[in-house]
Amino acid sequence: MPVFSDQGCDPKKISTLGLAFVGDGVYDLIIREMLVCDANRPVGELNVKKVEYVRCQAQAKLAKRIEPFLTEEEADVLRRGRNVHVSHAPKNATMAEYHMATAFECLIGYLYLSDRTDRIRELLKTGEEQN
Repeated sequence: MPVFSDQGCDPKKISTLGLAFVGDGVYDLIIREMLVCDANRPVGELNVKKVEYVRCQAQAKLAKRIEPFLTEEEADVLRRGRNVHVSHAPKNATMAEYHMATAFECLIGYLYLSDRTDRIRELLKTGEEQN
């Protein structure tokens, strides 16, 4: 069950872009927490470092690194996210990177709404180790 919602939420019934919407926010918060806990830095510096992690290209690379470690269910969510129709891409990313980043956010959103934050942590750690 989602942390802040009083009503049940079945992530299997949420659109792919809805999952990516949640995943974007969750991943952003994870990175912010990691950076703040890592060192006491000025906010401007924190933001610069955050962008290094949450930008499209970084998310796409991370998704590719964790892909071999996904369960069949997780791989299906990632695949659905990669294939979703998007109308634009950021100016500094290719469409392939944007699709993969959307897939990554979709997976994070799915795991979060499935109350599997430990799995998110595990995958992120695995992705860092593969770097």
